[in-house]
Amino acid sequence: MEIAGQPLPEGSWWDWEVVAWDAGRLTLAAGHDLTYHHGLEVVFVSPLFVSCPLAFQDPVFRAPTAGERERLARTLGEESPVVVAFEADGGGSDPVSCLVAAERVDIVTGLFERARRHGTEAPVRPPGWPGAPPSTD
Repeated sequence: MEIAGQPLPEGSWWDWEVVAWDAGRLTLAAGHDLTYHHGLEVVFVSPLFVSCPLAFQDPVFRAPTAGERERLARTLGEESPVVVAFEADGGGSDPVSCLVAAERVDIVTGLFERARRHGTEAPVRPPGWPGAPPSTD
């Protein structure tokens, strides 16, 4: 499986969830059970367009269709450097079609602990985690 030409590492990536989303990044976490930790993060840097549920399972990533690219270009006023399309189980009776456009996508592996249920600690990131993207102002 690959995302925007980047292969995903081998692993059990069937549960997915949005764990961070702001103007600078959209971070999707993946693993076989997201209760306590996850092993993969897909970080969309400078997301321009996002259409996906907050949690989903078993995504099938694919190249965007010409129609999806044209719709994004009309919506955004220009072509996006990265466009990722996929179908996933969003909890309904039919798969949901998803589309994400961004400036860049990074795939990060490691052991990402989830925030403590009764504490206020932030998730633990692996060493060398770059943090939030620098401001472009």
